[in-house]
Amino acid sequence: MSQKAWGGRFSEATDARVEQFTESISFDARLAPYDIRGSQAHATMLAEQGLLTDDERDQIITALDEIGEQIKAGQFEHRIELEDIHMHIEQALIQRTGDVGRKLHTGRSRNDQVATDVKLFLRDACDHVCELLTNVQKAFVARSDRDLDVVLPAYTHLQRAQPVMAVHYWLAWCEKFDRDRLRLQDSRARANVSPLGCAALAGSSLPINRRRTAELLGFDGIARNSLDVSSDRDFLIEFVSHLAQIAIHLSAWAEEWILWCTTEFKVLQLRDAYTTGSSIMPQKRNPDVLELIRGKSARVIAASQQLMVLAKGLPLAYNRDLQEDKIPVFDAYDTIVACLELCAAIVETAELKRDSITARLEEGFLDATTLMEYLIKQGVPMRTGHETVGTLVALCEKKGCRLADLSLEEFQQACDLVQENVFDSLGVQNAVNAFVTEGSGAPEQVKTQLAFWKDKLSE
Repeated sequence: MSQKAWGGRFSEATDARVEQFTESISFDARLAPYDIRGSQAHATMLAEQGLLTDDERDQIITALDEIGEQIKAGQFEHRIELEDIHMHIEQALIQRTGDVGRKLHTGRSRNDQVATDVKLFLRDACDHVCELLTNVQKAFVARSDRDLDVVLPAYTHLQRAQPVMAVHYWLAWCEKFDRDRLRLQDSRARANVSPLGCAALAGSSLPINRRRTAELLGFDGIARNSLDVSSDRDFLIEFVSHLAQIAIHLSAWAEEWILWCTTEFKVLQLRDAYTTGSSIMPQKRNPDVLELIRGKSARVIAASQQLMVLAKGLPLAYNRDLQEDKIPVFDAYDTIVACLELCAAIVETAELKRDSITARLEEGFLDATTLMEYLIKQGVPMRTGHETVGTLVALCEKKGCRLADLSLEEFQQACDLVQENVFDSLGVQNAVNAFVTEGSGAPEQVKTQLAFWKDKLSE
């Protein structure tokens, strides 16, 4: 804001380059609804405390409603010399109500005002991201009934490991995104304390009622220490760190599905709506949306680092550096929202390539671990069983066959404890059916987990 507008302390106008350098209206304009809401609550409290008359309160609230409608309609002029959305709204209020508008800032500073606005934004942002995470979970669960008969190879080190039902894969992502949702809810609760009324850093000598504004704005309580409030951005660092964790999960999911879309894997087919072509190769169907989700995760992770670096060297209380907190927060939030919206759509519409999955499912000795556990049941020590099955796998590789293709005599040559029922543990479907532990990929366990998620997501 122009130096002269701040009052008698300054005798010359602000350098135009400084106005350009210090403005934040280009990115904090989106806080307007929250600034208006916070100001209306503040005005209500001031009237209750006798610092405004009821008529002055009503003038302020009505004018702020009008300003909000003007902003919503795109008819509100932004001016660099007014710096931020807070001063824009206050100046518009003063233009409408004169000295009445000049009373609104009684008992507060831009420091606690900004913190309040950002916390109000954060609450809505947490709720929206949680809703989108739930939509992704619902997309995985919604497709599960039609995929119950599909078995997929699961991998470690990108090498075929053991067979699992496709639904076990889908529900694994439900677990990851649920932890993301719980983290956001937890941090939202921690952030939901009101900074309003802490003023610049030490509070106010005026008889304001901080608990009343907290109540009006839906906060659970008030921040205890006014000095802490001015410098506190922990809640933003925590929020964006949680977004970064979501980005990591989205990137890992995208990476896996990118691999599954390749000719080499032949597991998944994306809808045309979520792929693109090549400028020169006419045969291509590129999973560009998945690649961009994987790529955009870097922006969110970087935003988390940016906020931590921003806050790491700041003394108490407020420092102008904190103006820069909103850019990474808004970018991380917008990026995650876009990624989650597309994630749900892709999960819902992608199709498993059943024929190619079935054609290659017996490759890679996915039943080897089940065979080892069969030997353990026969009384073979685990390490001995591990070595025995490794020898049998080597034999199969030499013969170019599966474990299930070996004869009983060949099994018994490797271990004399093997019985004819060994074949009940061989082959992919037998291996899947052999699982018994809670939370495993056993068909009944998977169905139990699916029922759990259906109930949970219907709440």
